[in-house]
Amino acid sequence: MTKTNKTPAASEERLLTDEEIMKMSDADYMNPAQMAFFKAKLQALEKELLKNAGETTEHLRETVLVPDPADRATIEEEHALELRTRDRERKLLKKVQQSIVAIDNNEYGYCEETGEPIGIPRLIARPTATLSLEAQQRRELKQKLYGD
Repeated sequence: MTKTNKTPAASEERLLTDEEIMKMSDADYMNPAQMAFFKAKLQALEKELLKNAGETTEHLRETVLVPDPADRATIEEEHALELRTRDRERKLLKKVQQSIVAIDNNEYGYCEETGEPIGIPRLIARPTATLSLEAQQRRELKQKLYGD
């Protein structure tokens, strides 16, 4: 019952903009307003990805019979491209959902490897980031040198 009382108050609060978040001091890092900002951003992205997946499903269900083999090949190639795009989006959706869970657990915004803040600019650019810029660079360098 208390949850329903809190929901309208939370929805009446105005979400911050990117500029307002960027102007906040380091002492305000991952305060409730910032958490709400990133959660709303991630939920909007999640909604868009789910909508795209639904559209792809509907699009692939439409069967068009074309007698010309070249046209049929073009349609099949378009479907394959669309499926590859949706596969990337499916992976992104998983990361988005993991980030939302991290927000709910108050673990969002901190590097998985070092525990240091990831940083607001990086999170605005990539809300699903789980590593600080330095940790990400180290990981990419290792992959480049030693492979996966």
